[in-house]
Amino acid sequence: MRQTFDLSTLTWTLTGWHPWFWKPHCSMETGASLLPAVGPILVSIPSSVQQALRDAALLPDWQHGLNSLNCEWVEHRHWVYETDLPDDWVASTDHVYLDCAGLDFQGCLLVNGIEIGTFRNTFLPHHFDLTPFLLPRSNHLTIVFTENPPALGQVGFTSQFRDWKARFYYIWDFTPRIVQTGIWDTITLTATTGDAIERLALYTEYDYVTQRGTVIVDGACQHTGATAVEIAVFDAGHEIACQTFPVSSAWHHQVGDIPVKPWNPNASGEQQQYTVEIRLLASNHQVVDTERRRVGFRSIDWQPCTNAPRDAEPWICCINGAPTFLKGINWVPLRPTFADLTETDYRERLTLYRDAGVNLLRIWSGAVLEKEVFYNLCDELGLLVWQEFPQCSSWLENWPSEDPARIAEIHEIAISYITRRQHHPSLIMWCGGNELQGAVDGGKVGVGKPIDRGHPMMVELADVVQRYDPTRRFTPTSPTGPTFYAVDSAYGQDVHHEVHGPWDHSGPMESWQAYWDADDALFRSEVGMPGSCSEALLERISDGPILPADNSNPLWRHSGSTWIQWTTYLTEGGDPDDLQVYVTWSQQRQAEALAYAAQACQRRFPAIGGIIFWMGHDAFPCPVGLSLIDAFGNPKPAFWAIARIFRQQPNCVAPPVATKSEGV
Repeated sequence: MRQTFDLSTLTWTLTGWHPWFWKPHCSMETGASLLPAVGPILVSIPSSVQQALRDAALLPDWQHGLNSLNCEWVEHRHWVYETDLPDDWVASTDHVYLDCAGLDFQGCLLVNGIEIGTFRNTFLPHHFDLTPFLLPRSNHLTIVFTENPPALGQVGFTSQFRDWKARFYYIWDFTPRIVQTGIWDTITLTATTGDAIERLALYTEYDYVTQRGTVIVDGACQHTGATAVEIAVFDAGHEIACQTFPVSSAWHHQVGDIPVKPWNPNASGEQQQYTVEIRLLASNHQVVDTERRRVGFRSIDWQPCTNAPRDAEPWICCINGAPTFLKGINWVPLRPTFADLTETDYRERLTLYRDAGVNLLRIWSGAVLEKEVFYNLCDELGLLVWQEFPQCSSWLENWPSEDPARIAEIHEIAISYITRRQHHPSLIMWCGGNELQGAVDGGKVGVGKPIDRGHPMMVELADVVQRYDPTRRFTPTSPTGPTFYAVDSAYGQDVHHEVHGPWDHSGPMESWQAYWDADDALFRSEVGMPGSCSEALLERISDGPILPADNSNPLWRHSGSTWIQWTTYLTEGGDPDDLQVYVTWSQQRQAEALAYAAQACQRRFPAIGGIIFWMGHDAFPCPVGLSLIDAFGNPKPAFWAIARIFRQQPNCVAPPVATKSEGV
């Protein structure tokens, strides 16, 4: 039997120390007690150190002006979270475990001042056995965060990165450097007595012809006194299927032929969900432990685009038998300090996307596996999820590591990602990473040719997905195919499969429209156009002159330099002294360009499988960028322009799907 206790309900304190000053009890020279450089302050869990300091008025608002530069010292300190454990969780239990779903990034754990374990990975959960270290009463828990990697930002060498921490907050083209530290996901105590379910993973299958579903469950037990495991499926509290199986230390069972209604993506039908209950039974048939998962039943099949080259991967997503045009946005965390996000934060943003007609979110690899609450909401709202593993391009070199040790590490991360999220019906595919590529001539340094399944790391990841999540698709990177980017001079040559770009346009709008009218890509997974944030937001974040909107102005250089449009604006006759005129020009240009791209792609379906805009929202209030929604949740005109296109055309049609013949 297991009992769990949410440690977020306890009182926690936070202190900041110069590196390692927290470790000795007193000064070597004087014997005096060493004191923290910051705090103690009260802190909520989960939380980032940065937000805790901001709440205590010890950090400036990093979203204003250049203030983020005055916050960079935080990542160079050691940070100590502390709390007292409840006494009643020690007595009458066989084992007490601490489960940390997200620790960012490296450090150690102490119980009653004794170091009992270490951690070093943002992407993996961490599990500690506290039992040998607990006293009968008055136990004190300490989690220490030590060094952060110095440089994981957008520019570097992919094959040389060795630290498993999210890269985007080391500076990307949509955020300055704000390197989160802290407890970023749930943290719980688990007490076990006797037999208990120790590990559980499950996924579902669905036959849309017979409207029957199957639940596949893998599990492991602590102790072996239990004699059976019972798997039951409930629809709104009513049991609709139940089977009992013999149990051992590890087991694999399935319950099939379950009459169910399908889970459908947004605007294609209802999002029907069920509860699967896994019960561990003793010899007297008493339930000794229980686990539950919310699931949905749907089939996903990928078919070739109309007239696709024979060597192209399939990009028409058929959901429950219906070819479905994928209308997507690229998702990055809502803020660099994503530890502080609440369910309300997620619900508001995801509902906005749902209402805009979006049916797909691509979870970009420069961030993290999103939280369980995010996936729960995607299940509820009908938002499909394309989840990437944490490998990302780096400009100077975009080739993933071939080091066996590095591959072994991502092997472990991939298994963890899969087993934690595979029960969600919203999840439709896994991807090895973002823009992993080499030179067109086959060299490892350069751009233009995406890696394929032959890369050693992708061989390993493909095998993990096949073994642990066989019903879902795996692609080695995004984009995939012969070329990274679609250029109109190569239209008609069968080289544009799944592609990225364009993200900007400097010529007349007619040439942008001509580019899309002639498009032959099979899938567009990143498309963007810069657009200014609103005049009100510019005034809110600025502590100096807002114009000119170019790199001579520190405001724009700080977090918007990649997407400066000022030269184009002036070339087209813009007034250099009128902020309102500039903002209107920029936002209308973004809206017109992206709406045309959305409409052109929808018009081509099923010759193309979908379009995903980069990016859905800002994580930081950039004065100009590719986002459709600003960092404070305000949609730009481009968001509404795309929403009108996405909502005006049905998601699904059922045309014949053909493959181009040889020699045609």
